[in-house]
Amino acid sequence: MASVLVFCETKDGRLRKGSRETLAIGRKLAEQNGGEFAAAAFGADAAAVASEAGAFGVQRFYAVSDPVLDQYLTENYVAALGQVIGQSSPAIVLLPGSSNARDLAPRIAARLKVGVGSDVDRLEWKDGKLLARRQIYSGKVFANVEIEGSPAIATCRPNAFAPDEAGATQPEVVAVAFQPGASRTRLVETKTPEAEEMTIAEADIIVAGGRGLKEPGNFSYVRDLASAIGGAVGASRATVDAGWIDHQHQVGQTGRVVSPNLYIAAGISGAIQHLAGMSSSKHIVAINKDAEAPIFRIADLGVVGDLFAILPALTEEIRKAKAQH
Repeated sequence: MASVLVFCETKDGRLRKGSRETLAIGRKLAEQNGGEFAAAAFGADAAAVASEAGAFGVQRFYAVSDPVLDQYLTENYVAALGQVIGQSSPAIVLLPGSSNARDLAPRIAARLKVGVGSDVDRLEWKDGKLLARRQIYSGKVFANVEIEGSPAIATCRPNAFAPDEAGATQPEVVAVAFQPGASRTRLVETKTPEAEEMTIAEADIIVAGGRGLKEPGNFSYVRDLASAIGGAVGASRATVDAGWIDHQHQVGQTGRVVSPNLYIAAGISGAIQHLAGMSSSKHIVAINKDAEAPIFRIADLGVVGDLFAILPALTEEIRKAKAQH
């Protein structure tokens, strides 16, 4: 038997989408090897999400309820997660594929001198080993890896695992008193966009724009469609480098790697660096006036035409359809 521990991230007193996905695969691994299934959350209100975690079959919930953990600082989170791991002794530790968790995972792995699988989209426990699959070479190849050491640590690729609930259970809540170590960093300031926008890292639908938009003001076409369809706004590196839109929207090898259920690419030719960031999307729709654009090679649906005519028409039809229901 091998126990599983999932590190959970929260927002406004709820589990983040990536954490729900990670809990779902964590439960399956625990069921597969007959071990205990546990989860942990940090911050003043950490215990508030215990019941929500119980919906995914969590049996024991570790709450490190210290307000100093309300803001992510690497050293504090490494210390807190190290405490929980020391107390729970899991064989497997899973984290969501967020920016913070991808910073935390290799640091805690280095402290424990164990292996870590990054951005994995498949996990299996076999013969006492955690086996994982991840993309390499800009998504051209899948690598099957064996994660060495105990606990075996992995971060889960966003949207790779369905957040299936297992039925309501009430986990045992274990309060963990945070014992911070020496910290060489402090949070000076947090800057957030004036308008709260859905993050592409967790979105089920992304509408992305490229240089085919011609100028930054024309991102309004992308934003209007994203708003109508309930999606997030993405962008190519060229538009970010040109200053048309913030880096937080960038999809690609040097931006965010995303795997939404639907990815709509408008005016994006499909450079290999961009394809590496979105080719694992469940359904891809490409809109481009160039019939030879590389993105059509991976698109499930390709539309050759003028995006300035297609996007407004599509937005209007979606709004009409939603108004009828």
